[in-house]
Amino acid sequence: MRPEIDASAAAPVVSFDDEPLIVVDSDDNVLGHMPKAEAHIGEGVLHRAFSIFLFDGNGNTLLQRRADGKQLWGGYWSNSCCSHPRRGESVDMAAVRRLREELGVDARLSFLYRFEYHARFGEAGSEHEMCSVYAARSDAPVSVNPNEISACRPVAPDTLDAELAAHPERYTPWLKMEWPRIRAAHWDTVEALAAR
Repeated sequence: MRPEIDASAAAPVVSFDDEPLIVVDSDDNVLGHMPKAEAHIGEGVLHRAFSIFLFDGNGNTLLQRRADGKQLWGGYWSNSCCSHPRRGESVDMAAVRRLREELGVDARLSFLYRFEYHARFGEAGSEHEMCSVYAARSDAPVSVNPNEISACRPVAPDTLDAELAAHPERYTPWLKMEWPRIRAAHWDTVEALAAR
């Protein structure tokens, strides 16, 4: 992965406050739809989401620093790509779309697990998500969308372990929940990806 960010280029806008998110219950049953901005107000409303960890052939994972203008956790370091499926879109379809939109990458995704979490970001709002977590492998150059990402870097797993222990305040809450679980319960899948 060789990240390239060209802030001078006219990058497409791929996030919209009014995009219709999929509202669910704790069993992931669809209850309806809600504009993205509304779903994140206050304590938030439970909705479908996904997180992708992109690995290269050396076993490094790509971290992104979220664009400063993000409503929640702008400027924080996070996993390679994360977002939401929209009305009429499966989680798998949305994950493939968003990986292309944010990083310019096409990769085969391996589903790892799904979990519900809630995290409050002061007065700005909350994430309350039914989040599907994926891993993928790509050695292709990365073309970063600067509307979504302000920086990115490949990081060795042991380095990320150490950074999360030493400076947890630099990272998004979902990354801090997802990474330890991947390391403990899904590392065999990640190692198989790196060996392809």
